Amino acid sequence: MIPKEILKQIRRIQITTSRMVTDVFAGQYQSVFKGRGMEFDEVRQYFPGDDVRSIDWNVTARTGEPYIKQFVEERELTVMFLLDLSASGYFGTVNKLKRQLAAEICSLLTFAAIQNNDKVGLIAFTDRIEKFVPPRKGLRHGLRIVREALYLEPQSKKTNISGALEYLSRVSRRRTVSFIISDFYDDGFEKLLSITNKRHDITAITITDPKEIDLPNVGIITLCDPETGNETLVDTSNQTIRRQFNENAMRIFEERSRCFKRINVDSVDIRTNIHYSKVLFSFFRMCEKRARR
Repeated sequence: MIPKEILKQIRRIQITTSRMVTDVFAGQYQSVFKGRGMEFDEVRQYFPGDDVRSIDWNVTARTGEPYIKQFVEERELTVMFLLDLSASGYFGTVNKLKRQLAAEICSLLTFAAIQNNDKVGLIAFTDRIEKFVPPRKGLRHGLRIVREALYLEPQSKKTNISGALEYLSRVSRRRTVSFIISDFYDDGFEKLLSITNKRHDITAITITDPKEIDLPNVGIITLCDPETGNETLVDTSNQTIRRQFNENAMRIFEERSRCFKRINVDSVDIRTNIHYSKVLFSFFRMCEKRARR
């Protein structure tokens, strides 16, 4: 039985995100993602003027006459969310925890997909697969995705993005539009992300809190790594320490950004102190313009 507080939260998120889908993202989701995939329809005889690159050489060799492969735009998409539930998500100094923000973003995109009659699925992960919800259509199924994103209690604290990508490849044989929602505090996933992005249309949504970049001057504090439990005593009144903290954080973010660009993965940088609707709106507008070109 789900507690009443969670049911109220699910209902609130449904109302809020559904309104945003209608008012802010109306038409953008469809214009950006519809038609990006092509599926095989049939083999037919070649006619003058057809694209020679579409010739099916196997059928042509068997019949002795030229045949081409005919493709049609996919009329529906399968949208997958890879949601990071590791312990680093239970942090937030402005407005909401990163985990709560991730759940709302997942909800917004879920309702956008459902409104366009697409299938939606969920892979919730830490350093293991915590939950897999196979893709389906419909509002009731979408509400289940939202419930799991909000309510699911992970069994592990650590992160393994590569493991989640491997699982996506196993359970999704056909091309999907996939969103990885994470703070990306992990390494060693670049090669597998590049390989997976060739099969699936992946967007990386990074969630960050301002205090993960700029250490405040609050005296001596204990910093704890939520995934390992390691603790470090830090004197934040020391200007040099604060500067080094900022430089290290910026280096990590810049390396990650270069990684995404290098392997041609779209990325969105969400901060807990800026409403995500503005950032996602800008991202969709950019994708829409690129698709038109």
